[in-house]
Amino acid sequence: MPARSRFLRPLLLLAAPLWLAQQAVQAQQAGPGQPEGPPLPAAPPESAPLPPDLSRPPRPAESLPQPAIALPRGMEALPGGGWRLHGEAARGRPDAAGRAALAEIGRWLASRTEGRVTLLAQVAGPAEDASVARRDSLANGLALRQLLEAAGLDGTRIDVRPLGRTEEARDGIVLLPPGAASRGAAPASDRSANGDPGTNRQTQSQARP
Repeated sequence: MPARSRFLRPLLLLAAPLWLAQQAVQAQQAGPGQPEGPPLPAAPPESAPLPPDLSRPPRPAESLPQPAIALPRGMEALPGGGWRLHGEAARGRPDAAGRAALAEIGRWLASRTEGRVTLLAQVAGPAEDASVARRDSLANGLALRQLLEAAGLDGTRIDVRPLGRTEEARDGIVLLPPGAASRGAAPASDRSANGDPGTNRQTQSQARP
């Protein structure tokens, strides 16, 4: 037995370094070890956005308070916003006080508002010729637009709607700022006394000479 032990001992001493070298090679081939511990949980799926609530009516746009402008005879402020012109001011020939008031209105519209400004122009006659009445109302609306442009308001923001002769049979122009309530501001009828409203309404792009 002692002789056998003396024979096996050198073999074991030689085998140990070989085994350690094989383990090192296998560890290098296997690459870095994976971190221990349980895998991370998957991220929860994103919830779909809620559909809009169509049962609620849209909130009305808040209208700007109108400027405190001294209005001369022939001009009046409208409850829903805007102004109404009568007489010579509605024919594009306001007096000095009217021009000053319109200049203030134009500057306020240019600096404090965005969007479209609408001019609803109507005339008293002639009752027998709708075409002439429409052209006259267009000319009055364009004259007022020029006064507002001179005050600094961009003319591309102004829509001129010539209504011709309406049931009121009077000269008048309604000036509506953006967001103004047109109910009660427009003439008693947008229908010309001698024609269809579709032929008597005209936007600014059509009204430019």
